Parts: sequence; structure tokens; C-alpha cells
Amino acid sequence: MTNSPTSLLPEMAQIWQETLNWQPSSQQQVQFQQLYELILEGNRQLNLTRIIDPQEFWEKHLWDSLRGIVPQGQFIPSVQEGASAIDIGTGAGFPGIPVIIAAPNCEITLMDSTRKKITFIEKILTELALTNAKTIVGRAEEIGQQSRYRQTYDLAFIRAVGPASVCAEYALPLLKQGGLAVIYRGNWTQEETTSLQNAVTQLGGIIESIESFTTPISASIRHCLYLRKVETTPAKFPRSAGIPTQKPLG
Repeated sequence: MTNSPTSLLPEMAQIWQETLNWQPSSQQQVQFQQLYELILEGNRQLNLTRIIDPQEFWEKHLWDSLRGIVPQGQFIPSVQEGASAIDIGTGAGFPGIPVIIAAPNCEITLMDSTRKKITFIEKILTELALTNAKTIVGRAEEIGQQSRYRQTYDLAFIRAVGPASVCAEYALPLLKQGGLAVIYRGNWTQEETTSLQNAVTQLGGIIESIESFTTPISASIRHCLYLRKVETTPAKFPRSAGIPTQKPLG
């Protein structure tokens, strides 16, 4: 841990309770603070995030990560029941690490194509004693074609990784039938819904819901898209590395 003085994250117990019908235990609060300090420390070498102000970090990394798993004010049932989940393109560990802290029954795999980021995340998992997590270094297009990962997960999280149809192509092949993909977005339009609908249908899924919400401090508009896998994803998806982004489904 860093020895330099670090700002304390706000506790925000009332906002947690009012917005998510949940609040962290004292141990979880300590883990959030440790996570914040480790990210600040790692930022010096890895350029993990521009968000370093404690209040902004709380809202945009912690609260936003957990808001995605609490549609309609309740935790996704499988999160509470010990789901197997994957965080695709986890980067600095969001939303996966806050979800690991908040949902200790969940078994979460953190995946990123950058070895340095996964090495850093493994350090966080060790420091925070988070035993319900695994890591993978790899691209979603390749991982999604490997039998040990394909159709393996109850939940897939994907945040800030390209257009929504690309996110769907990365996520749906990894899900079991009946599994749920949670795609984190900023702004969202009806036109985007139409395009996504076409992509999701090709991938064996449906758009179960789209939630619009306002963040509690900065009052920013955010969206979460919930895609349910209802049929087997055709074997050709995900397509080879680079093709989903060059030629998005739609």
C-alpha cells in the first residue's frame, strides 16, 4: 500500500440505501477504500483512470458499477445466489471488482487483453483477500470461441467497450442459455435500440430491458442494457479479432 496520505472515500450510506436498497458493511467499506488507494498507486505506472477525486471515484466507479446489477431497485437474483460471472474488458477492474466486494457469493472472472492490467488486478485481489475471483488475459473474440469459456457464465458485464452491438457479440457467446448480459452505457437513443435489436436477435438473445437513471452526485444520465440469452449463439459468433468493431452487427 502507498505510504503517502490519501483522501478518504465518502461513505454515502444514505445514498447507497436510497438508490440501491443496499449499503456496504464496514468490511466492504474498508475494501472500497483499499481499492481506491491501490488504483491511485497503480495509476502512476499504468494510466488506469482519470477519475481520482474521491467523490467522483465513488460515483463513477463504485456506485455506477453496482447500479448495473440492481435493476428496478433489487439485486439481480443470480448475483445473490452465487452466479458465475465474467467482466469483459475489465480495464482497471470495473465493474467487476466492486461487484466481487458487494456480492461475495458470486464467482467472477476478470478478463482483459492487456497483461499488465491483469497483473495489477491480481495484486488487488491478493491485497483485498478476494478469493471469489479469477483472471484471464485474452481478447473477447478469442475467448468466446474457446469451449471452456463459451456458454459458461450466468452473467456477463461489459462497460465502456465499443458500440452496444459489439458488446453484445462479445458477451452473448459466453453466456449459458438463460444468462444475462449487462451493458453499461452513457447516453442512449431509440435508433440505437433498433440497431441493437437486430444484432441481439442474430446472437440468440433478446433485449430484456433498458434502464435510464441519473447518477446521485453529478446528476448525469446513464443507461444499462439487459440482454437475455434465449437461444444458442451461432458458432460463427464472435467473429475473428477486429471484425466486430470494423463491421458491427445491426
